[in-house]
Amino acid sequence: MTSSEGLSSAVHTVAVLILDRVLTFDLGIPLLVFNALPDEYQVVLCTPEPGVVPTYEGFSLNISDGLDAATRADTLIVPGYDLDRPLPQAALRALRRARAEGTRLVSICTGAFALAEAGLLDGLTATTHWREAERLAERYRAVTVDRDVLYVDEGQILTSAGASAGVDLCLHLVGRDHGAAVANSVARLAVAAPHRTGGQSQYIERSVPHTSGQSLAATREWALHNIAGPLSVRRLADHASLSERTFARHFVEETGMPPLQWLLTARIDLAKHLLETGDHGVDEVARRVGLGTAANLRLRFRRATGTSPSSYRRTFTRR
Repeated sequence: MTSSEGLSSAVHTVAVLILDRVLTFDLGIPLLVFNALPDEYQVVLCTPEPGVVPTYEGFSLNISDGLDAATRADTLIVPGYDLDRPLPQAALRALRRARAEGTRLVSICTGAFALAEAGLLDGLTATTHWREAERLAERYRAVTVDRDVLYVDEGQILTSAGASAGVDLCLHLVGRDHGAAVANSVARLAVAAPHRTGGQSQYIERSVPHTSGQSLAATREWALHNIAGPLSVRRLADHASLSERTFARHFVEETGMPPLQWLLTARIDLAKHLLETGDHGVDEVARRVGLGTAANLRLRFRRATGTSPSSYRRTFTRR
C-alpha cells in the first residue's frame, strides 16, 4: 500500500477512504485503474483510525494513513462498505472538508451512502447498486436517485452503480483528465470495455428473462466496421435477419439502449479518438464517423461532451 508521505505535487493524488468492512472488490478498482498510470496518479489508502480494518469478505487490511491524506488529495474515492455499520463522524467531517476545498469526490457502489450521509448529495442526482437504490432514495429524500445508469457525473461529485460499474467511472475520470485515448489504453490493460453501453438496468434480476437466445454482437461489430456509411435501424435489422421491431427490442435487451443511441455513442467515441490522435479537419472527422457534415458533428459532439471538437482537440491532443 502507498504511504502519503512524500507525495509529489506533479501527480494527481487519489485517496481511497477505507471504511469498516469495506468491499474489497470496490477497493481494488481505483488501484487497478489509477496505478496503471504511475506518472499521472498516486494512490493513497486512508482510514479514520489507522491500523487494522476488517473487510466485508472476512480478512483485514493494515492501513497506515489517516484522514489527513483524504483532505490533501485531489480526488477522494469512497468504495462500498457494510451499510449496517455506523459511519465515524470524523469520516463525515473529512468528506465535508474535502468538498469545501474543491476535492473531486467519487463513490463506488454503496459508497454513495457515505456521501449522502455527509449531506454532499443533497440536490444532486446520484446512483448506487440497483439493489440498494430504493434504500438510498428512501433514506436521503433530498437526493435524486437514478437506478438505471452505470454512473453519474455531477462535476465535482461522481457516483457509480454496483461493483464493476466502478471501472466504468474510474475510466471516465481518466478520460476527463487525459482524454479518451489514454482511458482506452488503461481499459485495454484492465481487459475492460472503454465505454460500456447501456445502464445497470440491463443487469437487474427479472423473474422471466426476455431474450431470443440470438446475440446481436455480430451486427454491432459489423456496424462499427461500417460506421462511416448510412446506418439505419432497417439496415441493422436486415444484417441480423430480423424485423425492425424485433431487432430494436432485442437490441435494447442486450445493450440497455436503442440502436440509434448506441450508434451515436459509438460515432462520438470514434470522433474523440480521431481528434486526439490525428490532424484531420472537422469535416474529415465528420465523414469518417458517419455524421456527414462538420455542422452536424459539432452539434452532436457538444450535446454529448459539453464542448466543441476544436476545444476537445486542444485539450486532449497527444503530445
